[in-house]
Amino acid sequence: MMDLVRNLEKMIKAHKNVVANPKRSELIQESLDNREAYLSANGALATWTPPESTGRSPKDTVIVKRLESEDTIDWTSPNCIPITEETFDMAWEDALSFLKAKEKIYISDRSLIADTSYAVKVKTISDRALHLLFTYNMFRPLPEDIEKSIFADKPFTLIVLPYNKLNPKKYEGRLRKLPNGQTSNMIVAMDFDRRLGVIIGSAYCGSIKKLMFTVLNYMLPEEGILPLHCSANEGPNGDTALLLGLSGTGKTTLSADPSRALLGDDEHGWNDNGIANFEYGCYAKLINLRKDKEPEIYNAMMHEDDYLNHGAIFENTMMYPDGSIDFFDDRLTPNSRGSYPLTFLSNIKMPPVGRHPKTILFLTADANGVLPPIAKLTPEQAMLWFLMGYTSKLAGTETGIVDPVSTFSRFFGEPFMPRNPDVYASLLGEKMKKHGTQVYLINTGWSGGPYGVGERMDITLTRRLVDAALKGELEDVEYQEDAIFHLMVPKSCKGVPDEVLWPKNTWSDKEAFEERARKLAEDFSKHFDKAYAEKIAPEIAKVCPGK
Repeated sequence: MMDLVRNLEKMIKAHKNVVANPKRSELIQESLDNREAYLSANGALATWTPPESTGRSPKDTVIVKRLESEDTIDWTSPNCIPITEETFDMAWEDALSFLKAKEKIYISDRSLIADTSYAVKVKTISDRALHLLFTYNMFRPLPEDIEKSIFADKPFTLIVLPYNKLNPKKYEGRLRKLPNGQTSNMIVAMDFDRRLGVIIGSAYCGSIKKLMFTVLNYMLPEEGILPLHCSANEGPNGDTALLLGLSGTGKTTLSADPSRALLGDDEHGWNDNGIANFEYGCYAKLINLRKDKEPEIYNAMMHEDDYLNHGAIFENTMMYPDGSIDFFDDRLTPNSRGSYPLTFLSNIKMPPVGRHPKTILFLTADANGVLPPIAKLTPEQAMLWFLMGYTSKLAGTETGIVDPVSTFSRFFGEPFMPRNPDVYASLLGEKMKKHGTQVYLINTGWSGGPYGVGERMDITLTRRLVDAALKGELEDVEYQEDAIFHLMVPKSCKGVPDEVLWPKNTWSDKEAFEERARKLAEDFSKHFDKAYAEKIAPEIAKVCPGK
């Protein structure tokens, strides 16, 4: 490690034009001067990436594998792609060569994690002012007491070169083969042991954010800290709630509760002090954004300000010549994004830390229409549903019929959870037992039948159920067990018709319900057996649907 860092320091010292920790306004101006971004009508910046960089590149995202730490990483996961230390070192030295040739280099010294007792220092080096501005939006300023952090002597260093490319011939046999037979010229690489990262060829700003999230998800469990891919908010009495869910489950909508202050919308840690947001900002999906549906995100991106005070970034969003933004045009990509500081939101908790969570909500959008709108989970069930990270997506057939497809993303963020799965599941179980946290499964999907037959859960009903869970109204009501999914379903909830709580009641064809429910349970059982049968404790396995 020392040689790589020393070589970086030598290169920076010898370079004729290094801008270290500039003012935010300077990065905004340089992004415009360098034509890395253009000014929108409201003062925010707009940028567009090449087609290969409109999202993450999972197959180019790699982790150094070495003998002393290989047992801590789940190499059976398709998201944990190994490279050798030698390959990483080659990419690092190539990055230094690229940097040497740049007219200007930008450096930011920031941190992650709002609880400074375990904050992590992050040094980012790039040739792009815009990507450094992204770190100002998303990473936190260095706290004055950073030296008190348990990671004070374990900083992370990241080199970001969005528009350089590796030499495919040099990396033949070391990086993935493309469909055309050539070796990839892109790399998003992490060395957990040496706390180094390098991004070459990916202009997607999310590559920076998700690389660092993956790094934290590796670092924290060793200290007994549970990293979570979730939103978090706080009630008037200081009670903290976490909401976990994959895309399309309503996580953003349900966490934006005007009666509760937002800690953050994406990445949090749970340690002995409670909950802490990792980030300083938000990186929101913008496609089809409507002011009446998502007013907080809309206002954060679309408020008007002098451009030097703004600094929100539209990434791959359609902008017309007059600077106006079209959120509904997906010709560039359906993954258009917006980056902005948390302070652009109106109802936030600062600093974004909170008590141990009183309530955790697992959100799923079950397009089969067989899961109850709400169910209470035991610690073992919570570990199981956390592990499975279930939702369903819709896939069209040639005849135009749409049928739900079961989707599992463990811990509701599988690509970013590199450790062995039992580590994260066990930490959740330990913490919820220790702090008396209640966990509920919320189905925001379909009722009365599957997609195409039934209807989407009424958001008003879902909000009432969420509110009841957060206020403790469901702790003392009577429950009945769903024998197929091993779930405890409340028999009543104030403001919700009793018959809606038991999904079979909403189906006209009861036999079709039973058949569909058994099919989903089989999907759970097959996925569990394939992915986790030999990795997870028996007490968790026995509560898996279909068992």
